[in-house]
Amino acid sequence: MKRATVFLLAAVGSLFAAPADVKSTFSAKLPAEKKILHALSRLTFGARSGDIERVRAMGLEKWIDLQLHPERIEENPALEAKLRPLESLRMSSFQMAQIYPGGAWLRALGAGRAPYPADPEHRRAVEFAVAEYMRPPQPTPVDPDAQLAKVLDPDQLRIIQAGTELQKLSVLSSLAVGRRNEVLRALPGTDRLEKIRTMLPYGSPELRRKILHSWYPVFVRYNDTWEGKLWRAIYSDRQLEEGLTDFWFNHFNVHLNNSGTAQFIISYVRDAIRPHVLGKFKDLLRATAEHPAMLEYLDNWLSVDPKAFARMGRKPGPGEPRGLNENYARELLELHTLGVDGGYTQQDIIEVARCFTGWTYRHWRRGDRYEFDAQTMTFEFNAEMHDPDEKTVLGVKIPAGGGIEDGRKVLDILAHHPSTARFISRRLAQRFLADDPPAPVVEKMAQTFTRTEGDIREVLKTMLSASEFWSEGAYRAKMKSPLEMVVSAVRALDAEVESALGLAFKLEEIGQPLYRKLEPTGYSNNSEEWLNSTALLARMNFAQALAANSIGGVHVDLGRLDKTQPPDPLRVANALLPGGVSQQTRATIASGSSSSQVVGLILGSPDFQRR
Repeated sequence: MKRATVFLLAAVGSLFAAPADVKSTFSAKLPAEKKILHALSRLTFGARSGDIERVRAMGLEKWIDLQLHPERIEENPALEAKLRPLESLRMSSFQMAQIYPGGAWLRALGAGRAPYPADPEHRRAVEFAVAEYMRPPQPTPVDPDAQLAKVLDPDQLRIIQAGTELQKLSVLSSLAVGRRNEVLRALPGTDRLEKIRTMLPYGSPELRRKILHSWYPVFVRYNDTWEGKLWRAIYSDRQLEEGLTDFWFNHFNVHLNNSGTAQFIISYVRDAIRPHVLGKFKDLLRATAEHPAMLEYLDNWLSVDPKAFARMGRKPGPGEPRGLNENYARELLELHTLGVDGGYTQQDIIEVARCFTGWTYRHWRRGDRYEFDAQTMTFEFNAEMHDPDEKTVLGVKIPAGGGIEDGRKVLDILAHHPSTARFISRRLAQRFLADDPPAPVVEKMAQTFTRTEGDIREVLKTMLSASEFWSEGAYRAKMKSPLEMVVSAVRALDAEVESALGLAFKLEEIGQPLYRKLEPTGYSNNSEEWLNSTALLARMNFAQALAANSIGGVHVDLGRLDKTQPPDPLRVANALLPGGVSQQTRATIASGSSSSQVVGLILGSPDFQRR
């Protein structure tokens, strides 16, 4: 097995070497029998069993048209059932902060400065969470078992010490909240999540919520964020919409682990990204610019006209912003619209920053005061903090006295700029066509972008109508990101996912923790970013664990792939790799002695890593 793993790691690197003549491969037409495979590979998170036949029966053009119009696709009932318990996905940011508070809100509650949830059950859970959070650090018990024996009966103690992770969760959920927290304190681990992390993937959403709500409530939100994304990617029939939601989130990246941003992630994806993924780019740009997640992440909520306080005849109060912040302006030009070579200057960055002064959100803490109302944690324009003077952006004069319209004028200028048309078109082509997409295709996409005022659906149609998209140069030429690899493996095996949290934890190991790319660039669309020996070995380990049913919350039935014993490796490979199996992979999987070993080798192979 070790030799097979080493071989596959070496093979992946060699298989992604650039072809000798890229231009000629993009001019070579893709055979008709490969087109459905190619479409499923590029426009979904990976084919499920039966997808090829379904697309063939429907017709490829009709299937693509439906994916471009997801509102016409009836959503998978299985997905809707899985999303239903994740109630924070339907809450406002303010509701989430109240019901599943993080550290800052817990401190405010402990100090009597923030309101508890109105619902009695939620209030009781949060009260326990506040008490736990405010509890002074305690020394680690010298004898944890003795501590546990004080609050558990012998059967419960035996399960907590040696039971399965699901049995442990069941015992914890059966305890009164106070006793449960006593047990959790006595468990090994240096922080609250570490004590319970290994159990979480094995329980239902309801079971996890019950325990976490009074122990580590903010993690309920994280759990819903991760599981919602993975379940949509795995089960949604609107696959292109899910791929684009992932693409645009990375384009307008914010970071979950930023303490201020975390409370807004769910709303950001739901309200700013998802509704616009196939709409007008200018609407998407404005939705992200006005969302508290972006305002917090890139510090624009701290950006004010330095002369504002002099105009008001006072000094800044405690916690009030004091000057111009250029972070959002810089990333807006470099990453969101024009691109680093888009023709702007440092002075343009300053002028754009001036236009966005006063763009903030209604924080629940306002200086040394705490305020809560229906508008808390929503976008707000603070006219007093805005720079009212004339500005010039990219040669366009923006008259004095424009107020909030200064920022909106900047967004309009950028959304209609030729550099934005080219930059966005290239980014889309890099995600869906090739790491280095052919310039003629990008130019045609940019022309469509300009003609349609940034209609994303029409830009994608232009890409999909290009002969280069349906060429040998594009076919299986990209490497899957860790997210694409994990989800495509689950889909290929028709795995049943009761809890997606185990998959989220595996994505951390492989190198793509969900919503946690620290830099504003987001996760890369370029295959080279994912090519390193450590990450490839992690992929192999994941493949083996998935095939062996060793990932909590995920069940795989390998019997459907090949019922013969011992398994026929080639038959299994053909089921998982309908596009063909390379000689290197054939030779490697021949060493598999069981179904799980064969499947693990296939999923970890260079053939499966391609898309």
